Amino acid sequence: MADLTGARWRKSTRSGGNGGECVEVADNLAGVVAVRDSKDQTGPTLAFAPAAWSAFIQATKTTR
Repeated sequence: MADLTGARWRKSTRSGGNGGECVEVADNLAGVVAVRDSKDQTGPTLAFAPAAWSAFIQATKTTR
């Protein structure tokens, strides 16, 4: 599991504005990008290698 000490979480720009379906991303840590549900901030997180996260973001931009 990645050490997320010092993670600075931000809400995704694609999250809904109605209080539901919110995703937070922490991309300020070396070697890892973390993702969590903003409604469950103490719950599980997903950790991605920066290159994998970048590929995911690129793929979502091209399939809109």
